[in-house]
Amino acid sequence: MDRLRFISFASGSDGNCYYLGNARHGILIDAGIGPRVLKKRLKEIGLSTENIIGVFITHDHYDHIKGILPFGNDFHFPIYATKAVFDGINQCRAIKGKLYNGRTFIEKKKPVQLNEFTVEAFDVPHDGHDNVGYCIRYNDKNFVIATDLGHIEEEQAAYFRKANILVIESNYDQQMLEKNNYPDFLKVRIDGERGHLCNEDTANFLAQNCNDQLTHVFLCHLSRHSNTPELAYECTSKKLCGHNIEITVLPRTSPCDLVVF
Repeated sequence: MDRLRFISFASGSDGNCYYLGNARHGILIDAGIGPRVLKKRLKEIGLSTENIIGVFITHDHYDHIKGILPFGNDFHFPIYATKAVFDGINQCRAIKGKLYNGRTFIEKKKPVQLNEFTVEAFDVPHDGHDNVGYCIRYNDKNFVIATDLGHIEEEQAAYFRKANILVIESNYDQQMLEKNNYPDFLKVRIDGERGHLCNEDTANFLAQNCNDQLTHVFLCHLSRHSNTPELAYECTSKKLCGHNIEITVLPRTSPCDLVVF
């Protein structure tokens, strides 16, 4: 059996892009890095742009889409997103009217089949034009990712509980956010119902909802100024003490190690 592989190329407000696939081909989640960086990162794991069979976009914020024009127009990757996400992308001045190749509309809760991968979008509460996470089934594995969300409702929780591998936001430490020099309106946005998840909320959810099928948790989209990898890891690892779950904090601007499941 061709085993599932995962690597994060970047995870944070400077850019977001993840690869999920096997030794032959795979998909990207988000397009928040440039084309040269993508080619370099793929080469480092023995792949090229020819191995990418699709790109799935979570939402229209620039750190998730800044590479979408070369990904779609130059590399000819099929780009998958909801219509509302594409509408939001088209409001970005740098992109408006320029993405002329490969757009494919998807709908939430309606799975898309790409080779061995079954990809299902689900709603998440964030402040883009539309916002989704993805549940991706490959053989006997459920991979679930939600990179930006202000809180966890039952709809998201139901998908998270299905996961063998979960990539979930752990954006900020509450005390660091309160003490830093962000303007008040930005702190309110980050801490709001359609903002981002703090370390404690992520850790508490995992502690209350983890089950035996969950083997790997990747903490993603850490804030540069309101979090540290050490704080994020410590918070979740304490709450999951006694569970046989591997916890990894994803780097903001560099790739993590390739993980094979």
